[in-house]
Amino acid sequence: MFGSNAEPFIRVNIRETPWLKISAMSKKKITLRILRYKPGRIDPPRYQEFSLEIDPEYCVLDALEEIRIKQDSSLMYRHSCHHSSCGTCACKIDGRERLTCITKIKELNAGIITLAPLDGFDVVGDLVVDISPFYNDISEDWRYLKESASGKTGQRPEGIRVFRRFEDCIECGACISACPVTHKKEGFVGPAVLAALSNELKKSPHQSKRLLAVAGNKHGVHLCERAFHCSRVCPTRVHPAKHISDLHALLSEAETQADK
Repeated sequence: MFGSNAEPFIRVNIRETPWLKISAMSKKKITLRILRYKPGRIDPPRYQEFSLEIDPEYCVLDALEEIRIKQDSSLMYRHSCHHSSCGTCACKIDGRERLTCITKIKELNAGIITLAPLDGFDVVGDLVVDISPFYNDISEDWRYLKESASGKTGQRPEGIRVFRRFEDCIECGACISACPVTHKKEGFVGPAVLAALSNELKKSPHQSKRLLAVAGNKHGVHLCERAFHCSRVCPTRVHPAKHISDLHALLSEAETQADK
């Protein structure tokens, strides 16, 4: 029953309504070629192909979700935020380290999209890797968020108009996977850890001697071959290679001062 001011009910013939056909018309048929591996079940690793139709505006993560829901519920991959803040969905897409949540199908321009787990980490299953060794290399002293001695109320301090993001690394592991040194020189802490150390130096200059000692040890910047792959694949433009270059300069300066 309608009230006196209600709009009249209009019947719509879906087959004769062009705008309702847009979604179906825009879909593209693609094949995801995924490297599958589950210890004792899918072992040794092998590629498996999944075909589906999907809107090219959608992301690779959307395609993975559709495969898991409609084709194979055993498919393993990580995701959380869906907007490149958590870094958990990183994997290799057509041979390059990317985040599945922001990599659109149309950007890949291919009917077959190949997915594989990140290099340099133990594979838990399919696209999921054990990234804990990376976290273990980041000192607790370098935590990005620390309890403040002031500002307990959460109010903006006087004189501060806006806050800016002070740390862009989302700890996705893409730079470690892309770095050629991490795969051939055991013990190298990797670009993400060195970038975090460089950032800590800027925040805590009073600890420069201790931090530079860490950067200059046998597992630090001297192992870097300056391939710059880490900066090329970083989804948040941290540019780890620049941080490593800055550390090299600071170490050289410190050595020069010590020789005087």
